Amino acid sequence: MKKNITFIIAFLLIAVSAQAQIDRSKMPKSGPTPVINLGEPYTFKMGNGLTVLVVENKKLPRITVSLSLDNPPNAEGDKAGIEGIVSQMMGKGTKNISKDAFNEEVDFLGAGINVGVSGGFAQSLSKYSDRVIELFAKASLNPNFTQEELDLEKKKLIEGIKSNEKSADAVAQRVRSALAYGKNHPAGEYVTEKTVNNITLADVETYYRNNFVPANAYMVISGDITNDKAKALIEKHFTSWTAGKAPSFGIPDVKDAQYRQINFVDMPNAVQTEMAVMNISDLKMADEDHHAALVANYILGGSFSSYINMNLREEHGYTYGGRSTLPRNKNFKTAFRATAKVRNMVTDSAVVETLKEIKRIRTEDVDDEVLKNAKAKFLGNFILASENERTVAARSIDILTQNLPKDFYETFIAKINAVTKADIKRVANKYFNLDKARIVLVGKGSDVLENLEKISFEGEKIPILYFDKYGNKIEKPDYNAATPEGVTAQSVLDNYFKALGGKDKLEAVQSVFITSEASMGGMKLVLDTKATSKNQTMSNFKMNGQSMNKNVFDGSKGYVMGQGQRLDYTEAQIADAKKESYPFPELKSTDVKLEGIEPHEGGKSYKIKMSDKRTSFYDTETGLKIKDVVIQEQGGQKIPSTITYGDYKEVNGIKFPHTMSISVGPQKFDFNVSEIKINEGVNEEDFK
Repeated sequence: MKKNITFIIAFLLIAVSAQAQIDRSKMPKSGPTPVINLGEPYTFKMGNGLTVLVVENKKLPRITVSLSLDNPPNAEGDKAGIEGIVSQMMGKGTKNISKDAFNEEVDFLGAGINVGVSGGFAQSLSKYSDRVIELFAKASLNPNFTQEELDLEKKKLIEGIKSNEKSADAVAQRVRSALAYGKNHPAGEYVTEKTVNNITLADVETYYRNNFVPANAYMVISGDITNDKAKALIEKHFTSWTAGKAPSFGIPDVKDAQYRQINFVDMPNAVQTEMAVMNISDLKMADEDHHAALVANYILGGSFSSYINMNLREEHGYTYGGRSTLPRNKNFKTAFRATAKVRNMVTDSAVVETLKEIKRIRTEDVDDEVLKNAKAKFLGNFILASENERTVAARSIDILTQNLPKDFYETFIAKINAVTKADIKRVANKYFNLDKARIVLVGKGSDVLENLEKISFEGEKIPILYFDKYGNKIEKPDYNAATPEGVTAQSVLDNYFKALGGKDKLEAVQSVFITSEASMGGMKLVLDTKATSKNQTMSNFKMNGQSMNKNVFDGSKGYVMGQGQRLDYTEAQIADAKKESYPFPELKSTDVKLEGIEPHEGGKSYKIKMSDKRTSFYDTETGLKIKDVVIQEQGGQKIPSTITYGDYKEVNGIKFPHTMSISVGPQKFDFNVSEIKINEGVNEEDFK
């Protein structure tokens, strides 16, 4: 059966990589640069502190309403997660309108309404503007907070936290922020199951009352509506909004690392390394460097053709994409990040190459054509975004809240075009700090640390500090745990057979029929696998009910059927299938090797090399198999894919995993077993 999984992995790998082969290198010729003119909005301020901007636009018979609360950020402490929960509970009916009735009316009007603690957005045809603004006000000012809704939102949030515990990506995001800002900083704290459980209904109501206030609130109404009508509607429905100012508790200062260093987090289940090269920046939108820094980051890692992406992806094939970001926040310093998901075996090289590209933009003049193309591409994105009414609303508010001149966006294109090569080098040296770079890596330590400990940059070794999944400093993990005396590859497999239910029961199985389901981009994926003790296997991978990839092996020959084409197994594939295709292939495994003990999430595992293409891991305590690592060859490269097993349950006295996660490159597919049949549902016709 494992052979069929191998073909499924290959199919998914091809599907993923095909998307990555699109040629984006050719630029279309640009026409004349349009003029961005937000105009002078009609502005008035309510007695409660709400500032309203009205922008008439008669092009289409619709209106949009955007509300933004410019409150100072505060850490949530032992109730981290409360802002998200309160926001999720808002907009689900009001104290006078049930959730279902509210949603039905919004749908009937063909409108959209979304509200949260930090603001909201509404849109509709202009003929429904009166009612939609009224509903928007009711949802914002009279939310119906109930214990039932709170329990539901807490449950969903906790489920998300639990599901992310084994996600290297989620752990990387948490640790990066915690290390850059500190855990007591609004941008560095993280939500845990404990902090969520601390939140009560009284906390929700208090948080809403203290923070959803109009003192720093800005509303932009744009579209087919007159200034007078807009003002009348807002005064009618928002005058009752009680005046108030959100609390401010101060924000801790953040600083760079003392020296260039690697901060490593071990994730034994990681199939690739989450890499981030970071440093602290104090750039604001109102600063003179703003425009040059935008272009500099775009050249370094803000686009497909950037330095980092062309190096890591196009030249070396280390990753599917490398990017960088240089955020701005008027309230606190922020963290510049150059990030990529890289293959384990090249983690050290990816770090060095990323540092080289940062050094390059700091020390070398940008090529004239590169600078020209970067400006054109950046401005193209900027101009395209200017057609979006929500973007226009956000820009109007930026001018009021970011200490920007009124013509900030009108002069934006000219200032981008005025950026020079000298400007790029100047801001790169100011905002991309190599000397104090914090290199955060989340990956499989047993695969990557040996080479990481050897790397150096600019003639100096980069020291490694170790952290756990929550950003707490720890000692270096022990990857050289001694194998207990008497433990062999065969004894590990024997314990595995015993853990499943006993070797006798496994050998008595004549056939197994397993159906698993997953989803991808809204599409339903179904994987049917069948195997017999005669070494026959069949797998059928279906997407939305249509067979996409079918593998059949009758014990002596086989074929792959995909998209109407049939390919017979090669001699090498037949040989592999004969080794791998039993319902429990370990029963027939002979030439296997115990390679040691490795840590995994929740414990340790024995690592057994089953073949040149497959390595299996068995929990040292339970004896159960936790994962397979399968090597696939593509384009001359050996690419590892990981199949993780969990949630073992008994079926007819034998334990089977009921969850299976297949990681293919940057993609992860989580399959849940819906049905297992033993010695039924399989016949000879399945293998023809």
